Amino acid sequence: MAVQFSSRRLRALFTKETLQVMRDPSTILIAVFLPVMLVFLFGYGVSLDTSVVKLGLNQQSSGSASHSLASSYVNSPYFAVTQSHDKGALLADLTAGRIRGIVTIPSDFDRRYAASGKTAKIEIVTDGSNPSTANFVTAYAQGVHAEWLASQSAEGTQVRSGGIQVLPQFWYNTALTSRNFLVPGSFAVILTMIGSLLTALVVAREWERGTMEALIATPVTIPEFIITKMIPYFLLGLIAATICTLMAVYIFDVPFRGSILALYVLYAAFLMPALGQGLLISAALKNQFVASQVALLTAFLPAFLLSGLIFEISSMPKWIQAITYAVPARYLIPPLQSLFLTGNVGALLIPNIAILLGFGSLFFVLIFRVTRKSLD
Repeated sequence: MAVQFSSRRLRALFTKETLQVMRDPSTILIAVFLPVMLVFLFGYGVSLDTSVVKLGLNQQSSGSASHSLASSYVNSPYFAVTQSHDKGALLADLTAGRIRGIVTIPSDFDRRYAASGKTAKIEIVTDGSNPSTANFVTAYAQGVHAEWLASQSAEGTQVRSGGIQVLPQFWYNTALTSRNFLVPGSFAVILTMIGSLLTALVVAREWERGTMEALIATPVTIPEFIITKMIPYFLLGLIAATICTLMAVYIFDVPFRGSILALYVLYAAFLMPALGQGLLISAALKNQFVASQVALLTAFLPAFLLSGLIFEISSMPKWIQAITYAVPARYLIPPLQSLFLTGNVGALLIPNIAILLGFGSLFFVLIFRVTRKSLD
């Protein structure tokens, strides 16, 4: 005779699971204090902004134009300039890592500038061991040079202008601060840890403590068992997401331009595959240590490395890009960043929410196939 679904058993199991969560200090630590720590880490410790870079300046010309250009580099807010007439000493500093680049104003700079400002070129040498910093040094050193040429043209010097003026305009993240997209993006890593890492232990814990045998002997059905294992951690995930959101807005001044409803629908949609993946791992492995390691390798690391949070997906090898389509965090970060910085963009929200719910459905189908009321 088939056992019928019972709301009374569901309430009893939910109460048991909730009490077990509340009595486990490690769960509270991961669900409450870990998100706070990670948000502070991403907010203060992780930054893709390069503000002031140490730059060497080798001025080989002594004319007025070269002095004016050298002053532009010295007064730039992006560089801490070390000036030296000895290029060899600057190269030694570059090799030792004391500076990140060298700008050389050649000896014929003034003569070329007097003949035609367009041929008054400079030499830029950067430390390629850090490509991002090298690109920054190159771009800003060229920018200072171009801005100086433009200012000389405006003063009526011999540089001829084409009459085109470029006025850059930035939308949404107008301050160009990496914190504004790193902090919301970090929520994917945090919710993955809470959803997958914590739930990867819950079924395995029942097997290791011997309480699973007692549950098997009761009329509890598999759907009741899975639902009551999921709901407390779903609520913990929403609490952690709320804490992260409040910290982002009120501590790190990240703008929030979307709707609260859309935000929580997105959070809920992402928690489904995160919880489902953790429960599947736990039900399949039945060992807490092994389950936690598998959850770390298959959930946390892909969410951190392959979601596009830190590393641009389009710059990855093609076969790695193909793997990222199986990472649920990939479908959370763009709509989440959009909610904070842009607002409600239905064309971005709806497809990603649908994909996340599809992942969740797949995981729960697999959970029901793996979980059995049997000692085998």
